[in-house]
Amino acid sequence: MNGDMLPAVIDPAGKWDGMPPLVTQAGGNARFAWDELFSAHIRNPHTRRAYSHAVRQFLAWCEAHTLELRQITPCSVGTYYDQLHASIPTKKQHLSALKCFFDRLVIRHALGLNPAASVRGERYQLAEGKTPEITVEQERTLLASIHVHDIVGLRDRAIAAVLIYTAARIGAVAGLRVGSYAHDGSQRVLRFLEKGGKARDIPVRDDLERFLSAYLEAAELCSAPDNEPLFRRLARKSRVLKPQAMTADDMGRMLKQRMADIGLPTQLSPHSFRVATITDLLSQGVPLEEVQHLVGHADPRTTRLYDRRQKKVMRSVVDRISV
Repeated sequence: MNGDMLPAVIDPAGKWDGMPPLVTQAGGNARFAWDELFSAHIRNPHTRRAYSHAVRQFLAWCEAHTLELRQITPCSVGTYYDQLHASIPTKKQHLSALKCFFDRLVIRHALGLNPAASVRGERYQLAEGKTPEITVEQERTLLASIHVHDIVGLRDRAIAAVLIYTAARIGAVAGLRVGSYAHDGSQRVLRFLEKGGKARDIPVRDDLERFLSAYLEAAELCSAPDNEPLFRRLARKSRVLKPQAMTADDMGRMLKQRMADIGLPTQLSPHSFRVATITDLLSQGVPLEEVQHLVGHADPRTTRLYDRRQKKVMRSVVDRISV
């Protein structure tokens, strides 16, 4: 099969839209593989952006070294990997992106072999994740500090409480719709759409139900269509909610500001609530499998990365050093 048998997407101006020169020069099969990978195959926008950046960076390096796509060898990929100035997790992500990209080229007969397939990255294993943990007392202080005399306070308290009492990711909270707060016949639940397209129902405990109901009533969303955003942006001057949904970045900035206002550590982030909830439940003896199910991890090893109990044990040990 030659390099021009498969079509590729062209922009209205008739140019190959956003493709690296090495791809456009390699023929129709290569262009088709690029379009397929970054427009259809990778569905998660964050993964798509990260993989596209990694592949573009590698191809720019190849171009600087006068390598065409068909001239790239395992040695080329290995040399690039060794020269890449980044953390080991970032380098491993770059290598994963290259393997995925070249696999697609092989599938579409743009290349005969995947030059990245035999390249190995460094070993890297974390016993504990790096996200800082917010303590239970700090969470209580945060909730108590949010004045609920207006719609903004009611909204912000509800967002913080959802993060605490469901251990959901901030992106999933930003994606909630009015219909996501539902009754399943026996109890109130929040229906989240998580990473990888997984849908999960998390039961709503009584205090969280009160916070959500108070917000919905004040925002006049109790009878709103199910597909409308649950948490909405604020019109600054009038301090009324707009129809547009808050993004994960909006929520992150709001929480950062709320935490800064009461003097909490600046390194805390929305993901810190997830760490705190996992550590708290494991500390109470809740089985790992049940916590894993709550937070939606496919692998229990991922859940263990959020467990900060060992750090507390280590602190108690070093405090006993006699010097």
